[in-house]
Amino acid sequence: MVNAYYELATQFYEWGWGSSFHFAYRLPCESFSESIRRHEYYLAGRLGVNPNEKVLDVGCGIGGPYRNIARFTGANITGITINQYQVQRANELNAKIGMSDQVHSDEGDFMNLPYEADSFDGIYAIEATCHAPSRKGVYSQVFRALKPGKIFACYEWCITDLYDSSNPFHVKIKKQIEEGDGLPDMCKPSSVLEALKETGFEIIEARDMALDANPGGITWYQPLTPSYNIFSQRFQFTTIGMVITRLALRVLEFIKLAPDGTNKVQGMLQQAAIGCANGGKTGTFTPMYLVVARKPMDK
Repeated sequence: MVNAYYELATQFYEWGWGSSFHFAYRLPCESFSESIRRHEYYLAGRLGVNPNEKVLDVGCGIGGPYRNIARFTGANITGITINQYQVQRANELNAKIGMSDQVHSDEGDFMNLPYEADSFDGIYAIEATCHAPSRKGVYSQVFRALKPGKIFACYEWCITDLYDSSNPFHVKIKKQIEEGDGLPDMCKPSSVLEALKETGFEIIEARDMALDANPGGITWYQPLTPSYNIFSQRFQFTTIGMVITRLALRVLEFIKLAPDGTNKVQGMLQQAAIGCANGGKTGTFTPMYLVVARKPMDK
């Protein structure tokens, strides 16, 4: 059931978003794809890796970020994801563009990384470790696999300090995100930092990039807000767009052109997107809490 969800969700993400499953705000005159790459390059720049060094992408999806980061840094990147379909799709795309010698995906659980201790010159995660049942658990695995003195950098999904558990609308936002994206209980940035420190990391930098000044730019959540432009993927978030999408998928399921469960998964993802958008508007949720941490040399 979990694999079926991930496979369908992956297909929806790739169709509607591209091969990099994450958010980014857009600077003035910047395209969506340019903003996605810039967001990845920014994180990669924090790793300080050199060409041919070994890097791990924790929760890599279908490898969009690691292909871009490999081109940017010259590093050799391994991605790990728990879903076999994502591994297959990532490695297909790697081969298609001739990058199989530089990047590849492994199937595995980031709560039990199948790599030797002190294996990687840099490790990063982009909006992935929010799926971990324990932040300390996944950070401990990252700590073990990272070489001493090297950097772990990540973008975390967090509820912010503006979140009020006594506010019904805030609670609904959190529930939509967690249930729609299959997440455990989301935490605040302070819990992320505490888990990293308890694991042994030294915090170098930590901030919510959603709060970056961006005059004239476009927010990270704008693609998730309704638009009555029928040629925009934002049309699905309008009332009529939701009805049309739901009916179309039911028909496609009925005539066996879409797998059973497609409509249900799309509905879950759509509700999660609405929750994310409202979380962005209220400032109670961020998908880009940046943390840069170092493994001490003596560990």
